[in-house]
Amino acid sequence: MINVYIDKLKGHYEQYFGISGIVHKIDKGPINKLDPEFFILEFPPNQIHNMYTYCTVGMSLNRWDENLIELFIYAAEKNSLLVDLLCYCASYHRNDAPLNLHHTVNLGQPWMGESLCDHGFISFPYLEKPDFEQIDVDHKTIKCFWYIPITKSERDFKIEFGYDALETIFEEKELNYLSPKRASLI
Repeated sequence: MINVYIDKLKGHYEQYFGISGIVHKIDKGPINKLDPEFFILEFPPNQIHNMYTYCTVGMSLNRWDENLIELFIYAAEKNSLLVDLLCYCASYHRNDAPLNLHHTVNLGQPWMGESLCDHGFISFPYLEKPDFEQIDVDHKTIKCFWYIPITKSERDFKIEFGYDALETIFEEKELNYLSPKRASLI
């Protein structure tokens, strides 16, 4: 199952983006809390997007519940900090509390540099074609969700008014999801 999961997910991403991803395995931090097969794929600008995309591979490996997800994040430029961020989320998912659609994550530090975004929101992959969102592996459906860096006030707004209200604000105010320097939209 392990190699089937990893191979199918990696193939799914690479077929979708039309290029081979660059594999990033971490050698520090929570490596002992992640499956040894886990890694991050980096996709530079390609035929789908004119930006970088970082994707988890194996975040939900060996899970047998309804929380079978993988995450991806966009970046304007190559950034190894996003590998660490996704590894942190994967470790939390495996060891603390399972993550899923519309959940938020407290990073405990800025997403990048001096960013106000120190939380994350797990959303549908709105910028992707419909065939990107899910992959079936051994009669299990794995969902690929977008990790969006957000501010604490945006997280608080989501908790008080719901994820639909937050996503409406993002759409109305044209969330700049690539900018670590963006202001809070709340």
